[in-house]
Amino acid sequence: MPEDDFEVIRRTSNQMKFQKGETIYKQGAKSGSLIFLHKGIIKFTFQTEDGRNFITTIVKGPKLLGAANLFFKETNIFSVIALEDSDVCFIDNRALRNVAVKHGNYILAMCEQTLNMFQSSIFNFISLAHKHVYGRIADILIYLWEHVYMDGEYEFNLTRKEISEFAACSHENVITTLSKLNKENVIGLEGKKILIKDLKKLYEISKNG
Repeated sequence: MPEDDFEVIRRTSNQMKFQKGETIYKQGAKSGSLIFLHKGIIKFTFQTEDGRNFITTIVKGPKLLGAANLFFKETNIFSVIALEDSDVCFIDNRALRNVAVKHGNYILAMCEQTLNMFQSSIFNFISLAHKHVYGRIADILIYLWEHVYMDGEYEFNLTRKEISEFAACSHENVITTLSKLNKENVIGLEGKKILIKDLKKLYEISKNG
């Protein structure tokens, strides 16, 4: 992209910091910005009409977020919430759209980024549809290790409630399943932390569903 076009995007961008637990954008709100997550970990959540919350995916920066809003939606489909302190860049949709339409390769790259990000959501829904709770939670632990906390020495700090929202099951089911995995020495539990001890066994549980 030429420097002049990039400068248009830079001038209309706004850098912000969000603390753990803060909402970056809210489901149903009007959206005028594309979001780039420089640093941190966030969750995409969806609230149903009866008030239940589901986590559709968890993402670690650097990552482009919300590209669907750029071309297809003016209203946020999901809420995005910081799971840890995060650095975020808000890019004005109109300015970016005006520049992007002149650069076909740029649009293709953005589409690729968006598809890669939501691929995990698609696989999660497939898991929910075809697997029991045991297999779902195994899938989530594998995903978190491979795509989110890969440099965290097998250590996850997601709450049990967040895991239940990701696996679409009850809080009690999460506690029971994690306790079973702990007894089988597949994971270790240290307070709120979860440590993976036997990744191969997790893959077997995932495969068997």
